[in-house]
Amino acid sequence: MEITGTHFFGYGSLVNLATHGYKSPRKATVQGWRREWFYSAKRDVSFLSVVKDPDASIQGLIADVTDIGWDALDIRETSYTRFELAKTDGLQGVQIYVADPLHIGPKSQDKPILLSYLDCVVQGFLEQFGEQGVTAFFESTSGWDRPIKDDRNNPIYPRAQVLTNNELQLVDGHLEQLSAKIVP
Repeated sequence: MEITGTHFFGYGSLVNLATHGYKSPRKATVQGWRREWFYSAKRDVSFLSVVKDPDASIQGLIADVTDIGWDALDIRETSYTRFELAKTDGLQGVQIYVADPLHIGPKSQDKPILLSYLDCVVQGFLEQFGEQGVTAFFESTSGWDRPIKDDRNNPIYPRAQVLTNNELQLVDGHLEQLSAKIVP
């Protein structure tokens, strides 16, 4: 099936279907991109984006924006710009959101990764790709050197999800392997 014009490739929270109602989601792998945690002058926290990397690939979901529209997704993806993926594997016209270089700020310990955001992303990868997909997410993402704010009991992330104990243990186990710095 060729996909054209009205589809996006989600590689973070958009993989978690509980965070949106976009139609016809399907799993995909995009070559030549790597996930990375970024800071933005527009945000108080770090957020996921992608950078071109010819040696990398990332898993995610492709979904159709026709019913909801680009405007709503563009609002959700503030601080990003849409970029059309190259025509490969029938992905003509598929858009990917990339951090807007005008808003990328200098590295700052004051802009942590929200644990509620990470939990949401990992839950989506677990549901879509299983535990191997979660491992691949952590391995294909850079920028784990910044602190992670533990906001699980009072989530700051607007699309935070409730995780099972097994899901929480999975996230925590990967963070422990990374020697991540958790801050209150």
